[in-house]
Amino acid sequence: MFTGLSPTYSLVNVAADQIRMLLDAGIEVRMLVSETCPDRERTGIFLDPRVEWVRVVNTRQGSPITWYDYSGSIGRVHDSFFEEADLIARDLVRCLDGVDFCLMHDILYQGWHLVHNIAVRKAQEQLPGVRFVEFTHSLPLLRPEKMVYPLSARFTGMPNTRFTYPTQCGLPALARQYDIPESACAVVNNTLPLLEWADPAVRTVACSMDLSEKEILIVCPGRLTPAKRFERAAMLAGAIKTVLGKSTGLIFCDFPSADIPAPVYKSMIRTEGKKAGLAEGDLLFTSDLGFPDGFPRQAVLELFGLSNLFLCPSFSESFGLTVLEAASRGNFLVLNEAVPALEELGKSLGASFLRWDAHNFGFDTQEHYSPSERAYYLEHGARIVRAMEENPVLRAKTAARTRYSTRWVAEHQLLPPLDSF
Repeated sequence: MFTGLSPTYSLVNVAADQIRMLLDAGIEVRMLVSETCPDRERTGIFLDPRVEWVRVVNTRQGSPITWYDYSGSIGRVHDSFFEEADLIARDLVRCLDGVDFCLMHDILYQGWHLVHNIAVRKAQEQLPGVRFVEFTHSLPLLRPEKMVYPLSARFTGMPNTRFTYPTQCGLPALARQYDIPESACAVVNNTLPLLEWADPAVRTVACSMDLSEKEILIVCPGRLTPAKRFERAAMLAGAIKTVLGKSTGLIFCDFPSADIPAPVYKSMIRTEGKKAGLAEGDLLFTSDLGFPDGFPRQAVLELFGLSNLFLCPSFSESFGLTVLEAASRGNFLVLNEAVPALEELGKSLGASFLRWDAHNFGFDTQEHYSPSERAYYLEHGARIVRAMEENPVLRAKTAARTRYSTRWVAEHQLLPPLDSF
């Protein structure tokens, strides 16, 4: 029942995220707003043509209906309150005709929505097939000892309705406020839709790989040359996925080199990754997504802001600027210890090290793995992930991208209450 859609209003963002989740699930959406809500404020998902835009009456006898804030539990309402509630109720019957679910945000909670609270209850009597979900976004209220109608509606449950709260800890208090069993309540976390503000190039990548699903997300920028040893990164990524069962994504922000034809080296990398345990959708090259001459640097930095692991098995480096870029965006660093520049820089950054073949000052080094290179990656892959999980900053960064993504919240929290009626 928004009168405006300013994105600075957090509840507007929550509603937008939920609309996105419903649309992604293939559910038709009808958005109910006050008749005075200006079209010019519709942006983002509110402009999606799949959203049916419906205005609810907010005038009586040619004058706007005033939403008085009835925050108490006793007292009187203004003289025209019930006439306004009846008027809105009749319009809600029209607006909700044919829908399966009605998701309400603070309608039963807020004092200034009391007229809508009563109107919804009246409309429900004529909408037996509609199921309701009430989202409370503020601290549940203490249930008062004395209440009078209609102010008591803010402390009264509603038939055929699920009551939700953003956190588990609030459910007992929510149940007490409405005098309902906790089994009628559910948790639906708010989400962090990181890709909504991302560079278009990053969103292009996200269309080919679900970044919110990858527990281990690796970004490797660089020239597509065997000297970068990208096939080793693919082998280690596959080992990490295999040994711990972690969903893993590996993104190469690549650009061509004269050393080897790009299709040939890409095929080598894909082959090694597949042998190590990566699936087809776990590995991609940005050059295959419309960026044949390189991925925009700003977009690379944004991807580093989403990823949590950086691998650099490079044969030779004079400094390693991408190491700094990955570090600046909070990635766990795994570098080739046999390359002097990477060892020096990595020690200053607290990096983890593995050993690969390397070009040193005046000589090359070659590594021998016992019992095998595969075993080496499996052993150290497990160690790397354990170290990442023990790092609270990395855990938080990963959870923000995965656990609080719209995909996870929709699948585990938003849609299940709709199926539980």
